[in-house]
Amino acid sequence: MLRKGDCGSAWFLSYQVCMREGLSLEFPVLLDTYSVLFLASVALIGASVLVFSCRYMAAEKFFVRFHLLVLSFIASIGLLIIRPNLISIILGWDGLGVTSYLLVIYFQSSKSYNAGIVTALSNRVGDALIMVALALLAQGLHLNFALTGAANATTVKGLLVILRIAACTKSAQLPFSAWLPAAMAAPTPVSRLVHSSTLVTAGVYLVFRLSVGIRLRWASLGLFFIGSLTILMAGAAALYESDIKKVVALSTLSQLGVIILTLGGGHLVAAFFHLLSHAYFKALLFITVGAIIHRAGDFQDIRKTSISPTLFPLTLAFRLGANLSLCGLPFLSGFFSKDLCIELSVAFVNR
Repeated sequence: MLRKGDCGSAWFLSYQVCMREGLSLEFPVLLDTYSVLFLASVALIGASVLVFSCRYMAAEKFFVRFHLLVLSFIASIGLLIIRPNLISIILGWDGLGVTSYLLVIYFQSSKSYNAGIVTALSNRVGDALIMVALALLAQGLHLNFALTGAANATTVKGLLVILRIAACTKSAQLPFSAWLPAAMAAPTPVSRLVHSSTLVTAGVYLVFRLSVGIRLRWASLGLFFIGSLTILMAGAAALYESDIKKVVALSTLSQLGVIILTLGGGHLVAAFFHLLSHAYFKALLFITVGAIIHRAGDFQDIRKTSISPTLFPLTLAFRLGANLSLCGLPFLSGFFSKDLCIELSVAFVNR
């Protein structure tokens, strides 16, 4: 059954299964422009990661287990994208937290265990905040994303603030940013998924959905301030980092800060545009970096991973293209999305 939902142009695709004694089970699916585009991006990047990992992880003992975890990871973000209310979205949200922990500790070393604990604890904070919000919402308020009918209620405003803080834990915004560089202990294909279109974007997607139709001036200023601090912190930390994967992770942190401050400025479409653009060029960057690390004997020190341009000209060309897009070179995707976000943010400050 396809029907128009409460979220403007969104449609709810509801599957109804008849059960005994007149009971039925419905599975509503949120379909709109944003969810379809985001889901398509996740599917494309996830498929390319699986193809890449078949070669990259071919020598691993637990090859099948790894791919099952990756598939569970992709399924969790897909469930988070298509579910239309805050009760059911917790399934995908918590699934991301559990599978990300299992993937970070995949190599079973002391470094990966420590990184897994940092990742798990940071995500647990967000999970606890969402459960608190759901407990309050269960007292009779509307559970769908469209909360505009009760937007003037003080309780709803407080709940939105709680949910936005929870989203900042998944998006690694200050003061929850330590887990993102630590998650680089995971295999490179996992890093590509985490940093492009899955775990870190789950929080951004939740903020985006909760911001549609609702404007809380002081909460938006808070998002703008947090995003700005995250950009400054990530840029400064990258200057003193020698691990090539952590440098790319810190660049992801900086781009997430750009998206968050754009959301704080109320420019939802521009933030979503940069979210998709960043997913593609960051996924490409991680694939090329992973190939270079693999060629350099699994060394991640940026001082030991340089290779001759004549050995892998195509890989280095793609890495250069992804880097230039990340920098916002004119006529590349990063230029159209990142510069737009910066211009809109400057206009927001000058208002």
